[in-house]
Amino acid sequence: MRKINAHRWRLTLTLLVFVFLAFATFWLVEVMNQTGQELQADSHRNEPDYIIDRFSFVRMNAAGRPSYIISGDKLTHRPVDDSSDIERPVVRSLAADHPPMLMHSERARVDQNNSRVHMTGKVDIERSAAANSQALTLKSEALTVYPDDDKMETDQPVIMTLGGSTASGTGMKANNATRQVQLQGRGEMHIPPGAAAARGAPAPAPR
Repeated sequence: MRKINAHRWRLTLTLLVFVFLAFATFWLVEVMNQTGQELQADSHRNEPDYIIDRFSFVRMNAAGRPSYIISGDKLTHRPVDDSSDIERPVVRSLAADHPPMLMHSERARVDQNNSRVHMTGKVDIERSAAANSQALTLKSEALTVYPDDDKMETDQPVIMTLGGSTASGTGMKANNATRQVQLQGRGEMHIPPGAAAARGAPAPAPR
């Protein structure tokens, strides 16, 4: 009788071990499936929800007037962070109270509710001359533009031409509304005779 009971206990213990292993295997498979589904969902969330070729859109200011236009060869929107990647972007400011500005580059990313534009690759800026300011051009490999505030900045090398003067530096902050430009880091400045006294020429401040 004792041998039969001992045999039953061993059989019961063996069955319990197999049941435990079966549940453990099932749980592990479920965890792996869930992890795979989450990874797949994450990858899908990062996929674009729409792509537009040869696009153009107008950003309005708080007063309801056009503030700037962003156009380009291709726009790819990603819903995961509401950002847009642009190929061959062109940004045109439309403010009536200060000189218009044209910006273009090879690529750009627009985020923060279309209020920030990261331009990269052969960035080229042109600001038209006005009654109280000279024409300005600026070249760099990267530039962050805040069109709503009419400001831009970079920590990359910059070459700027203002009228007949040229200046370079590493890093820059500019405000088109106030026509102030600050070049940072070590650089050079070339001012032709008489250019410093030109009417309305803002003084770049390399530092």
